[in-house]
Amino acid sequence: MDSMTSLRYLHLDVFAATPGGGNHLGVVIGADAWSSEGMQRFARWTALVETTFLLPPTDPRASYRVRIFTPRKEIPFAGHPSIGSAHAALACGLAEPRDGLLWQECGAGVLPIRIVGDGAERELLLQSPGERVLDTGRDAHPLLAATLAGIELGALPPALVDGGRRWWLAELADEAGLRTWQPDHAAIAALAQASDSMGLCAFARSRQPDYQLVVRAFPAGVGIVEDPASGAANGLIAAYIAQAEPHGPLARGYKVSQGREIGHDAQLIVHIDGNAIWVGGRSHTVVDGTLEWQP
Repeated sequence: MDSMTSLRYLHLDVFAATPGGGNHLGVVIGADAWSSEGMQRFARWTALVETTFLLPPTDPRASYRVRIFTPRKEIPFAGHPSIGSAHAALACGLAEPRDGLLWQECGAGVLPIRIVGDGAERELLLQSPGERVLDTGRDAHPLLAATLAGIELGALPPALVDGGRRWWLAELADEAGLRTWQPDHAAIAALAQASDSMGLCAFARSRQPDYQLVVRAFPAGVGIVEDPASGAANGLIAAYIAQAEPHGPLARGYKVSQGREIGHDAQLIVHIDGNAIWVGGRSHTVVDGTLEWQP
């Protein structure tokens, strides 16, 4: 086994509307010499939904490179790890914006991250990879009807959408119905496995002044019951709404509330510029310390 190494480590609260309300992220700085197996072992130990490793870029267009690991495997792209990693890159002085943008190299390519504001009010917004609606309708998959049994659907039909990660999307009729829904997690897991998807992301429109959409994400495909804040999934929802309702009230963007049903309080911001979907929010450094680890 390699000798002990000392590296900088940040633990972040990503997309929080209130302190502690967002999604946890661990970020390791300077693990350039670690093997993929060593990174996976550390990500398994943290037991966080995702742990990222900030590395020098290999593409000359990129500001930095990020590798993203769940406790079980490396993944090419995810929303809150991308936003949190960009926050860490700025906080640690690893990257400088160019024309208000950072460029993140990851498994999904080189993606732009827009910087809006500064200090505690700074928002980072990631442009999602290209999204594609693969199928729509309650009969789009033999297992979908069982997954959605007993709920009243909203205006848009269920859809399977791909864009860096693949999700089933379902609009529920109202916010109250979504917030009180007790989904069949076994049915979601079966659907995720059969369709090679993350799982089901449900959303509902809201009349609250602080947000226009409520989202609940159930990524059973990667072994998670419910996610408190889902950047990539929200990018797919935004793309679906923009395509289905190009002149609707949400077609230019909106704010999202997510996570309250599991004790979190996340807020995500969506900007829609033509075909470009930007999803992000604020991040806060909770822990900035030294990692002692044998990779």
